[in-house]
Amino acid sequence: MGLAGLCLLQLAGCASPPPQHPGNLCDIFREKRGWYFSAMKEEAHWHVPSAVPMAMMYQESGYHSSLHTKRTYILWIIPWGYQTTAYGYPQAKDEVWDEFNQATGRDGSRENFGDSLDFMDWYIAGNQKNLGIPVTNAAQQYLAYHEGRGGYSRRSYSSKGWLVQVAGKVGARARTYQRQYDSCKESLKPGFWERFWNAIF
Repeated sequence: MGLAGLCLLQLAGCASPPPQHPGNLCDIFREKRGWYFSAMKEEAHWHVPSAVPMAMMYQESGYHSSLHTKRTYILWIIPWGYQTTAYGYPQAKDEVWDEFNQATGRDGSRENFGDSLDFMDWYIAGNQKNLGIPVTNAAQQYLAYHEGRGGYSRRSYSSKGWLVQVAGKVGARARTYQRQYDSCKESLKPGFWERFWNAIF
């Protein structure tokens, strides 16, 4: 990899177009090396398999960095905000994003992939601690992520058949992502110059 290519690694954590092949985690990490390094960093910190938050992020935003929920309108004509404050890669609402920043001492952006993955791993690890949901159970983790911990505890999802189906799809995608990653993780490991560059920056 040339110097120009290495320079792009430092930009990959910021807002960027969605990956060309979002259905394959190996292809995602090959295309977006900065995402790979962020994923490995967060996996080591939170002990959450990257396949789980990646499957959840794909469901929430399709890897679009600046995605909003639907707009609201006055008199069906004048745009007036959005249905919720959910935003960015993780579709995190303002209040829980602020809680994350306060708890971790960060001042991150929901348009930044690394910050967003850190947030999702923080939330997933919190679900395991507070709700007893294994970090590897992507379907149940998604239900708690979508409904909030209080809603999950009240089983608010039980009356939402559509949501349970979506959670099942997230679980299936996480399992697929994990199989894909297991098949390519050795080839994804960085060479000397990538390790050197990331050590500096």
